[in-house]
Amino acid sequence: MGTHMKTTIDIADSLFNAAKKAAQERDTTLRALVETGLRQVLEAPPAGKRAFSLRKASFRGRGLQEEAQGATWEQLREMSYGDRTR
Repeated sequence: MGTHMKTTIDIADSLFNAAKKAAQERDTTLRALVETGLRQVLEAPPAGKRAFSLRKASFRGRGLQEEAQGATWEQLREMSYGDRTR
């Protein structure tokens, strides 16, 4: 393991007592329990910052039209937008 920093934190008595009891029930130390909790919080995305998820927006069809199959992106853009690309 790396180096350790000694620090003091103020927490509510009821939380401290519950944490001590949980550590004892799990046969671990309060320090290990606190470190595990901090790691979980630090690894999780910030609140309100969920991973982007693209909604399903497909439609029924038979795939690309024949003239679009194998076309480059530029060709597809020209087919879609014509003169409106500029």
